[in-house]
Parts: sequence; C-alpha cells; structure tokens
Amino acid sequence: MIAVADFADPDLARFLQEHLDDLTPTAPAESRHAFDLSALQQPHVRMWVARDGEQIIGTVALAGIDADHEELKSMRTAPARRGQGVASRLLAHALDDARRRGVAQVSLETGSMEFFSAARALYARAGFIECAPFGDYTDDPHSVFMTNSLGPNPDDPARLSA
Repeated sequence: MIAVADFADPDLARFLQEHLDDLTPTAPAESRHAFDLSALQQPHVRMWVARDGEQIIGTVALAGIDADHEELKSMRTAPARRGQGVASRLLAHALDDARRRGVAQVSLETGSMEFFSAARALYARAGFIECAPFGDYTDDPHSVFMTNSLGPNPDDPARLSA
C-alpha cells in the first residue's frame, strides 16, 4: 500500500536515516544530495511511503522546482525488498501524481557509481533520459542527471473530449 508519508512516524525517520547512511560511502559529502527528514517536510515537497503491513518497504518524494518542473527525491526500497517491484510502483505513483497536477517535467539526480546502476536502469525504463544539471545542481562526476517530460494527464477531461 502506498500512502502519504506520516512524518511523526518514528519508523519513517529510521528508514530515511538508513537511506542517508547507505549513501555515505558512495560519494563525498558535497556530492550527496539526499534530503533529510526536515527537508522532506517543506511545503513544496510531497512524499509517499510504501508499506507491507506495518513495515515501511519504500519511499519516494517530489520536490517543486518551479510551477511545472519537479524533482524526484528520496527513492529508496528496503534492501530485503529490492528487485520485487516496490520502486517501480512508487515511481509510477509519483509520476501519476505529477501528471494529475499538470507537472510537465520531473528530473532527478542520482549517483554515477555502480551502487546506483539499478536505479538508473529503473529511471530509464520509466522514460527518463540523461540531461544537464538542473536547478541549483552543477556538473559533478559523482552525479547523473535525468529528466522525463511527462505526457498529458490521461484523465484530463479536455483530452478525453478531443
């Protein structure tokens, strides 16, 4: 089940800290761009949690860059659940949400190291292509930047009547 994140949930705080801990050995501090718990609680961020029963098995967030461009953040699947489609479902959920709200583009920054190869493959399968740094990012050998120009909302009444 995917639901809006409850930031008062101590399990979410633990899960997000594990995400930051996983990233620590992958790049120098200035090349790690994951949001911590407080950054995810900003008004321009939407976050969801995937659960299996009471257990958190994944997270995803979208952070607004401007009116029609958002950044994918905090994509993480619990290590024991990787390869089971959790990330694909979370990514689809976030992209569907963005489309419904009229967001035209979703971009992301991920690592260039082997640790992130499965994530890059997932994003490519979802229609993301490599791009130049966006927003406040700059070129960084530890980063890969990707973007997805979203198609129209399939539920848009104007599109359905055309």
